[in-house]
Amino acid sequence: MSNCFPAGIDIGSTTVKLVVLDENENMIFGQYQRHLSHTQRALSDLLKQAHKVLGECALSLRATGSGAINLAKALGVPFVQEVFSTRVAVKQFVPATDCVIELGGEDAKILFLTNGTEVRMNGSCAGGTGAFIDQMATLLKMGADEMNKAAEQATRTYTIASRCGVFAKSDIQPLINEGATRADLAASIFQAVVNQTISGLACGKPIRGHVAFLGGPLHFLTELKAAFIRTLKLTPETTVDPENSHLFAAMGAALE
Repeated sequence: MSNCFPAGIDIGSTTVKLVVLDENENMIFGQYQRHLSHTQRALSDLLKQAHKVLGECALSLRATGSGAINLAKALGVPFVQEVFSTRVAVKQFVPATDCVIELGGEDAKILFLTNGTEVRMNGSCAGGTGAFIDQMATLLKMGADEMNKAAEQATRTYTIASRCGVFAKSDIQPLINEGATRADLAASIFQAVVNQTISGLACGKPIRGHVAFLGGPLHFLTELKAAFIRTLKLTPETTVDPENSHLFAAMGAALE
């Protein structure tokens, strides 16, 4: 077993990510999987998948993410703080980025990277995160991917609170009763996430320059990302949409 590759594990509130890089820092394996509260089982599955792709090799592992501290201790591997991991990956792969908007399963953050690093994160509330989107998709009797497809056909948006699922439901249910289309409701939910992220996290600080979109919800839900781009009035030149944007924290852990 001559090869030893740097690898990063990112364990979040809802998913586990595993990234393996080669000696030139190119990704040779990268996968994302919901863990359904069984993080060790999900990580084991990902490691088996990596073995099928890469064959016999050694991995120099580092772990990051909100659910990784205890697992890192159990595995005896270094733990890297999540914001630091993300910043390392951004600096390596999209160095011209001025601001990062990252949404996870139960967290949201904005990283301002010009003239130092300033981090804005949500607190204990999951409003405006992947969990909120899943909750709203269930209310509409759709999957998140179906909601994304429906939003492509929207013709208008409604004002919906995203700071809490209870408040959002109280806004959405009357609209459903009044015959609002699922397409318009889906687009309204995405716009509510955008508004919550910008007003709740940026708190008036301008989001300028080249803006990168990271995390599972922004990677898989193209209409959510489009709503951010419209609201922030970004152009193709100022929109940073890197490949494997859902794996950046794990990539940064591997680099570190």
